[in-house]
Amino acid sequence: MTHAGKDITSRGGFAPPWLVALLLLTAACGGGDGQTPLDPDVPPVTEGDWYRPALAVTWQWQLSGPLDTSYDVEIYDVDLFDSDAATIAGLQAEGRRVICYFSGGSYEEWRPDAADLDEAARGDSLDDWEGERWLDIRDPSVHAVMLARLDLAVTKGCDGVEPDNMDGYDNDSGFDMGPIDQLAFNRFVANGAHERGMTVALKNDGAQVDDLVEYFDLSLNEQCHEYDECGDLAPFTAAGKPILNAEYPGSLAQAEARRAAICDAAAAAKTRTLLLPLLLDDSFRIACD
Repeated sequence: MTHAGKDITSRGGFAPPWLVALLLLTAACGGGDGQTPLDPDVPPVTEGDWYRPALAVTWQWQLSGPLDTSYDVEIYDVDLFDSDAATIAGLQAEGRRVICYFSGGSYEEWRPDAADLDEAARGDSLDDWEGERWLDIRDPSVHAVMLARLDLAVTKGCDGVEPDNMDGYDNDSGFDMGPIDQLAFNRFVANGAHERGMTVALKNDGAQVDDLVEYFDLSLNEQCHEYDECGDLAPFTAAGKPILNAEYPGSLAQAEARRAAICDAAAAAKTRTLLLPLLLDDSFRIACD
């Protein structure tokens, strides 16, 4: 893993147990000022044989409810913790690529590794998401947990990862984090995924796309058509990397009513857009491709 500008794992391997233990121990002991600087200028890891999706990739995104594995798509995006290795292997046996979701920038109280995130690293609550709080992405316990989550994704056989909430600096997190802090953290996570042989999606964070597109393999955005932000993501398509986008119309009836307008906009912006329920429970799905 590239951490503070130094290569500390072998490419395609795991973070060594001593490293994860050291970072967790540093966090538990306070770590001096409680922060471990990451290098915002670390170069991207670009050489490797991980999966690189094409512009016209098809996909399905389901993070809750019984998983429907019947869609004829190239990518399934599923929850890292809730999906077992057998489910992931079963999808891959059908020719699917599996991207595994986890939150990179928030504390979720129900996750099995939640206690490993230092209390001092847990900030203000995320609006409308009970039990979830922003993380101080400068904290060493956060770095250690994200390394461990990437290792878990390798263990389960994920082809890639989707770290969520990668724009805490631009939200009311409760911490004095700036854009440089976010760039350093996002690059840290992206390089870590690549060093483990996995593809990695940039979740939202449209304001920093120009500085991150070289580090990530695809963009996964929410409501870029709703908020007229798809243009911010154009550097991905210019680099031959897809933009996966989800719009949340509220109900199947509203999705059907808005389908033509949204899908026309998706074609113009070259986004791979799905109309989905906010809970991502597969209660309805309309694909623009």
